[in-house]
Amino acid sequence: MLLPRFLRYVQIDTQSDPHSPTQPSTMKQKDLGKVLAQELRDLGLDDAELDEHGYVYATVAATPGHEDAPVICFCSHMDTSPDASGKNVKPLVHENYRGQDLVLPDDPTVIIRTATHAGLDRCIGHTIITASGTTLLGADNKSGVAAIMHAVETLVDNPDIAHGKLRILFTPDEEIGRGVNAVDIEKLGADFGYTIDGEEFGSLQDETFSADGARIEITGVSAHPGMAKGHMENAIKIAADIISALPKDQLSPETTEGKQGFLHPVEMTAKAEAASLDFILRDFDTAKLEELANILADVVINVAPCYPNSEIKLRISEQYRNMKEVLDVNPHVMALANKAIANVGIMPKPDSIRGGTDGSRLSFMGLPCPNIFAGEHAFHSKYEWASLEEMEAASKVVVEIARLGGGPPAR
Repeated sequence: MLLPRFLRYVQIDTQSDPHSPTQPSTMKQKDLGKVLAQELRDLGLDDAELDEHGYVYATVAATPGHEDAPVICFCSHMDTSPDASGKNVKPLVHENYRGQDLVLPDDPTVIIRTATHAGLDRCIGHTIITASGTTLLGADNKSGVAAIMHAVETLVDNPDIAHGKLRILFTPDEEIGRGVNAVDIEKLGADFGYTIDGEEFGSLQDETFSADGARIEITGVSAHPGMAKGHMENAIKIAADIISALPKDQLSPETTEGKQGFLHPVEMTAKAEAASLDFILRDFDTAKLEELANILADVVINVAPCYPNSEIKLRISEQYRNMKEVLDVNPHVMALANKAIANVGIMPKPDSIRGGTDGSRLSFMGLPCPNIFAGEHAFHSKYEWASLEEMEAASKVVVEIARLGGGPPAR
C-alpha cells in the first residue's frame, strides 16, 4: 500500500548538504536508496541496484509483444532540503480531513492554515500527512518516490496492463542542484522520462527557470583595529555595500512572480580580511541571465573604487537551463502525459516551475523530461504536507503513461 511506504520513507533522514564535496553529499541518503533497491528486488525487479554515487536504477520489463515500445523513465529524488531539519521526522496522519487548521503538536506555533495553504481546501475528505512541528515532512520528494513505487507494484501485480520497458531512477542531491551530476544516461537507456515532483494537483510542467550561479570573492585589507586608520578595508563592510546596492523593488524573489526573473543572494561567509557571497540568477528566458549577471557586475564595479586596495572577483557558473527548449521539439512527451492525466479523470494543468527539477538537466542530457504532480505541498518547511489521495492519483498517472506509451501489441 502507498501510505505505509510513504510513512516509512519520510522517517529516513536524507537531507542533502550543499557544503559537502562528496557524491552523494550525505551518505545517509543511501539509507533510503538501500531500502528502495531491496523493495524493488522484492517486487521482482532483479536488476535493481544502488550505485556508488547514490542512484537507484531498476527495470520493469516490457510485457510480451511490447518490447519495441519507447523506453520510459520515471524519476524522483530521495533527498530533502537543507532548509529545515529532516532528522527524527514524526509523520502524523490526519484522516478524513474536514477543512480545519492543523496545529502541529511538537510546536503548536506551527499551524497549517487553509487560508494560507493553497490546495488544502480542495482536500476535504482526504487523508493528510504532516510532520509534528519540528521538522519538514519530506513529501518533497518522497511523495513522488512512493507514487512511483506503488505504480511499479501495480504493474507487477497486474500483468494484463500492457506496457513497454520502463526504467526507474531515484536520485540524491536534487535539492542542492546536483541531482544528476553522476547519472549514467547510457546505462539508464531511456528515450524520454518524467519527474514526479510537482505540487498543484493535476499539474504538468514543461518549463523551468534557466539558472546560473554567481560567486563574489572579496579580499580586504586587515589591520589591528587599534591601528587601522588609513589602512583597513573591511571585507564584511565591502560585502554589505554590495548587498545594499542590489535593486530593492525589483529582481528579487520577494518582488517577483510569474515569468519574472530574479537575482538572489543565498549565502555569505565573511570576516574582516575576506568574504564571499553566493547568488542565484534565475529567468525563464535564458538570454536574460546575462542581463542579471551584468547588473551584479555593475554593482561590483561601482563599489570597488571605495576600496582601492582590496580585490573583488565575480565568477558566473551555469547551473541548468529551461527544459522547454528541449520539450518543444519533443511534443509527443507532453502529449502522452497530458492524455494520461485526462484518462484518469483529472483536468491537466499546464504550468511553469519557478525553480528547477532533475528534469531540467536530464532534458539537456538527452532525456526529455517534464514534471508531473506528486501530492506534495509547502516544500522545504515545517508546514509541509501531503495528500494521500493526490499521491494515489499521481501513481495512477504513472501507470497510465506506461500503458499508453506501450502502444499496440506487435503483430
